[in-house]
Amino acid sequence: MTVVVSPLTPGFGAEIAGIDLRRPLDEGYFEIIEDALNRFSVLVFVEQALTDQQQIDFSKLFGPLETSVTAIRRDTKSRLRPDLAEVSNLDEDSEILGADDRRRMYNLGNQLWHTDSSFKKVPARASLLYARAVPPYGGCTEFADMRAAYDALTDDVKRKLEGLVAEHSIFCSRAKTGFTDFSKEEREQLPPVPQVVVRTHPGSKRRTLYLASHADHIIGWPLEEGRKLLAALITHSTQRQFVYTHRWRVNDLVMWDDRCTMHRGRPFDDLKYKRDVQRSTVSDEITTVEREGVRLVA
Repeated sequence: MTVVVSPLTPGFGAEIAGIDLRRPLDEGYFEIIEDALNRFSVLVFVEQALTDQQQIDFSKLFGPLETSVTAIRRDTKSRLRPDLAEVSNLDEDSEILGADDRRRMYNLGNQLWHTDSSFKKVPARASLLYARAVPPYGGCTEFADMRAAYDALTDDVKRKLEGLVAEHSIFCSRAKTGFTDFSKEEREQLPPVPQVVVRTHPGSKRRTLYLASHADHIIGWPLEEGRKLLAALITHSTQRQFVYTHRWRVNDLVMWDDRCTMHRGRPFDDLKYKRDVQRSTVSDEITTVEREGVRLVA
């Protein structure tokens, strides 16, 4: 069977056909997928009836997998294994979460523009989200092309951003939705981390913005001045011309490159309809600060 890569927009997002991810990849298929990811940043694999293990096996081809941060908190049950992140509105019995359930309140933060695991010292390389059930309307995912957003900046702004480092924290993004219910273990194991504001994508060699709702401030800048800059950059990066919207179908597997994209989930009637989606997350190799050779000033 021939692999077909069909662009969804001229340079951002592509649908991949001709691959059955339930089976080991044929020779040369991995290189085709990796090249497509470097070119298009977001890949859509349709009609993939996957088991948890099949999703994990495919994800591991791209690197080691992260353990979900939800595994830190021992008083919260999950339906999923630790290397799958729960992005659904379902409890451990696959029933819809209540309005005031902690897990539901935590996941509301996914509706903010973000980059997966930028709040970890070594952040994510790629994420793979698989849909088992989707609501009849709403619940789309929007993706922003951070390479195109960087290209559209003026030369003066690009020079201003060189070498800047932002502090990222999961507590920062969740506070924006009013969520603060974190355990002592979570606060100890998820300290704030530095991430560069601009990085070079290893695959395409293109410069890209690296932003997220997890970013709290610019290190070394006055607090409010740095926050104003971050907000302006996110607003710039999420203009319509930089965004692809994915409307989910059952058995879609969507893979995206966290090094050069942002994304957000869109609202739906989550107290009425089930949205059963699960994410595997591939870890990057080193920190963004190390990769860019930026020296942090104490």
